[in-house]
Amino acid sequence: MWLYLAALLGLYFLRRWYRERQCVEGLPEKSVLITGCDSGFGNLLARQLDARGLRVLAACLTPQGAERLRKATSARLQTVILDVTRTDSVAAATAWVKGQVGDKGLWGLVNNAGITGSTAPNEWLTKDDFVKVLNVNLIGLVEVTLSLLPLVRRARGRVVNVASTMGRLALFGGGYCPAKYGVEAFSDSLR
Repeated sequence: MWLYLAALLGLYFLRRWYRERQCVEGLPEKSVLITGCDSGFGNLLARQLDARGLRVLAACLTPQGAERLRKATSARLQTVILDVTRTDSVAAATAWVKGQVGDKGLWGLVNNAGITGSTAPNEWLTKDDFVKVLNVNLIGLVEVTLSLLPLVRRARGRVVNVASTMGRLALFGGGYCPAKYGVEAFSDSLR
């Protein structure tokens, strides 16, 4: 019994060691667009990928968030102002990304932009409480993905949609859980 457990544990660590040794070639030539980089996970991911040498295109909602991020990173990282709820903003950001990546395409798209919005029992909320969250967390994500998908395909890249455990289990009312369920479904259909 102990021998089997030791062998299984040894195989686990061998597999982990092997996977950690693998690396992606040519990181400085690859471009990644991350939405929602003003703060939180998007900001942290942008800084980490920049430190690893990737060309990061960071989409921020506010000029102040973009400026703070530029000060904390190298000159490789470039920012764009993007409001995922506005079609004109998505179109302008898409045109900017096309100009940045050229014929190489976009190696990665990380849809991170999101808000929590109002969370309360559903009967306490209005339709607008739901719509605001759904527009940012789901509809904006879909529009950004569809706009940039040709560039991702050109580079044979990947789309990463940031969801939540609330996309599998609804614990509270409001638009957050339905939006994250939608992100899960959109990701499955995109796959």
